[in-house]
Amino acid sequence: MPEKPPSTGLRLAIDAGPLVVFFAVNQLASGPQIAKALTATVAFMVAIAVAMIVSRWKLGRVSPMLWLSGGLVLVFGALTLWFHDTTFIKVKPTIVYAMLAAVLGFGLATGRPLLKLLLESAYPGLSDLGWRRLTINWAIFFVVMAVANEVAWRMMSPDDDLTRWAAFKLWAVLPATFIFALANIPMLLKHGLLLEDRETPPIPPEQ
Repeated sequence: MPEKPPSTGLRLAIDAGPLVVFFAVNQLASGPQIAKALTATVAFMVAIAVAMIVSRWKLGRVSPMLWLSGGLVLVFGALTLWFHDTTFIKVKPTIVYAMLAAVLGFGLATGRPLLKLLLESAYPGLSDLGWRRLTINWAIFFVVMAVANEVAWRMMSPDDDLTRWAAFKLWAVLPATFIFALANIPMLLKHGLLLEDRETPPIPPEQ
């Protein structure tokens, strides 16, 4: 199936839908905290798998970043269910952010355009200098997000209660990611970015 330019609504559904499902199920499920957390984890795993299938069906491919995020959700979700320990699902975003920061840092150190590969050349016309500056910005952002997630889950999720941590992911991390992506646009335009018909800049799938 040929690659198609995704609409904003479809991209939001793929990128943020699984997190919304996780938050909603954790809010609505009944029973003790661990039971709610495990139910929300199962829903999260199913939702991320559906997002990957929809991406392949509608867009003709699954982005490298969605593969990474989805794969780790399934692995850490399975560990959460097996051990009945929510620590696994809570540290998963930290690991994803740290891995992305490390990959981008390696690309910077070796002169390889790894962000361009991860985003699948989603910024047409962008110069090499623009890619380098964007890579630096995202690497710093991922480091900040890794630290923020570590602080958040340790402070907001006592006794397997994921309510506040899930809300932090949905209402703080997700908007911050969109705002950060938008904030880079003026810099990118100075370095050759062609917006064409793109309504919003691409962002990593929410972790």
